[in-house]
Amino acid sequence: MKKFIINLLFIVMITFNPIFADDNYTLSAGVSINQIPKAFYGSWRVTAKLDDCNSYGTFKPQSADVWNLSRVGDIITLSNPFTGAKAEITVRAVEGNLVVFSKKAPYDNKMLTDTVSIRLDKNNFRGINTLTLESFSLVDGHLLKSENAKYIIKGEKIAGESIIE
Repeated sequence: MKKFIINLLFIVMITFNPIFADDNYTLSAGVSINQIPKAFYGSWRVTAKLDDCNSYGTFKPQSADVWNLSRVGDIITLSNPFTGAKAEITVRAVEGNLVVFSKKAPYDNKMLTDTVSIRLDKNNFRGINTLTLESFSLVDGHLLKSENAKYIIKGEKIAGESIIE
């Protein structure tokens, strides 16, 4: 019985004492940066065609762009060398060559949420880009309207990986 109590006390000390806390014992949810295929990083020529939308006056019917996806440490950045736009992205899911990521950015009294789901295939990808543009009241901040669009996107790699650790 004495040995049982000592073992129980030891387990309680390890579990609840921050001195014994170690990353090897921490449970966490989410995506490891190491799960992202290296082919994801680099420069891409991206075309988008509007598939569905609730506000045709707000969203372009089609577009062509350049995305540079790069990583420094644990930060992944999507930038456009032509427009100068740059944003940190959050990777939501990785399943083999399927990568889902998003970014959220304020724009005047609006919030733009951009969620991208792509399937990598060597130097190409295909996927969907969903946009939600929410407009908020300047008076009390309540949601005035939500505009949504879904684009079918295709990407072609134009430059290699861009990973700096």
